[in-house]
Amino acid sequence: MDNQFFKNVEKKTGVNMKDIFELANSLQHANFKDEQTVRSVIKRVAQIANRKVPKELEDKIVKTIIQNGKQLDFNTIANMLNKK
Repeated sequence: MDNQFFKNVEKKTGVNMKDIFELANSLQHANFKDEQTVRSVIKRVAQIANRKVPKELEDKIVKTIIQNGKQLDFNTIANMLNKK
């Protein structure tokens, strides 16, 4: 993709695209049945998005991903963060 595109996204969102790509790469081979891995990813996404995730919401996200088989991706977590 065009480098200018990423610069525009960074400017509008305040999120560094390097951080997004690093997160995406870390998700490719992660074990999403492992609670610790899922919690780590949630914390990283919250950090990138500059959002606090209350323990109650974190628990709900973890349960949804691990027990309900919901696929973990940035949009899934971002959507859950926005519903708080």
